[in-house]
Amino acid sequence: MPEGDVVYRTARRLGLALDGRILTRSDFRVPRHATADLTGRAVLETVSRGKHLLTRVDGGLTVHTHLRMEGSWQISPAGRRPPPGDVVRLLLANAEWQAAGVRLGMVDLLPTGHEERVVGHLGPDLLGTDWDPEEAVRRLAADPGVTIGEALLDQRNLAGIGAIYRAEILFLTGIWPWRPVGAIEDLEKVVGVAQRLLHANRERPSRVTTGDARPGRDLWVYGRAGRPCLRCGGRVSRGEMGTRQQERLIVWCRRCQPE
Repeated sequence: MPEGDVVYRTARRLGLALDGRILTRSDFRVPRHATADLTGRAVLETVSRGKHLLTRVDGGLTVHTHLRMEGSWQISPAGRRPPPGDVVRLLLANAEWQAAGVRLGMVDLLPTGHEERVVGHLGPDLLGTDWDPEEAVRRLAADPGVTIGEALLDQRNLAGIGAIYRAEILFLTGIWPWRPVGAIEDLEKVVGVAQRLLHANRERPSRVTTGDARPGRDLWVYGRAGRPCLRCGGRVSRGEMGTRQQERLIVWCRRCQPE
């Protein structure tokens, strides 16, 4: 699933194409909003909130989208034929640019004043202008029995972390993924590392957590299962974490993140 940095860049791309321009085409291809038409309205701004996208338009309306696992926004010159088949869930266009929402996991249209319906449950946004590390620590600490690996993916604690950043954050802080939150003495450090990683990568086309952008050396443990740890040389382990319906890949180094 695209993580906070990817969604942040997507919001920037949508903003450059749509913000401040009048919509000449609006095509919602989801049953709930099939009759909605935003043609003639100006797009005011597009912002990210964790893994969510909010495109605010004139008249007090917000288009809320979420990429989920396979979604993307494809920007092209206006008039270009959109991707074929039934993959496009939403099409927004102006005189210059066209934005096609492909395989979007969520598409909602709601009053801007009611955005809390779709993003109000989220914890502090790691890339938000209102980032609040103390609140993020408070939310993590509120459930001391849950594992830190599960807590970091819970968007109600802090918004923007996915499986890749979870693995990298826990490696850099030397924490075994199954350690209970209540057994971690320095949650402030965990939260600080998380924010610094996403912030450092928010403008990059590809993630780098090691400081070395060369292929195969850009991430400490994610994508290196069964291969030597870049720090200690031990074999990087992999497993599944979470409830059966929510299991996600977890990778870690047994030496650098001892149980």
